[in-house]
Amino acid sequence: MQAPSPDAGLQWVRKSYTDMTVPEMYAALRLRSEVFVVEQQCIFLDIDDNDHLAYHLMGFAPSGELAAYSRVFAPGLSYDQVCIGRVVVSPRFRQKGYGQDLLRHAIEYCDSLFGAQTIKIGAQLYLKKFYESFGFVQDGDVYLEDGINHIHMLRSA
Repeated sequence: MQAPSPDAGLQWVRKSYTDMTVPEMYAALRLRSEVFVVEQQCIFLDIDDNDHLAYHLMGFAPSGELAAYSRVFAPGLSYDQVCIGRVVVSPRFRQKGYGQDLLRHAIEYCDSLFGAQTIKIGAQLYLKKFYESFGFVQDGDVYLEDGINHIHMLRSA
């Protein structure tokens, strides 16, 4: 387990799929479904058979509730580059800076697992400026995924 983030009050936990507990995986799947399927009204199969290939980053509130989550992939799995995906903050924990903390920790997690490398993401278009603030740049045209505009973005090492 990682030490609590001094700036956000979340406890950051990094785990491979095989190291996750059943309650941790349930919390991650529930949060992803709550936001990506219900809140965004996007009917798609979030459980995509890739969780077992991913490393998982979880930010837990002092109450024990999962407040923030993302998953990280080695190069060659989702893209040729290291990949961060399923970046999500619970609606109950927004406007507290946890999104910034989550992405900062996800980038650090990538670097600790694979060394400093280019990171690729498939970002929802409305979050372009957010990702640009972390050094990501658009790579290609807008594309539609599950009814939502997305762009590929790269962050150089």
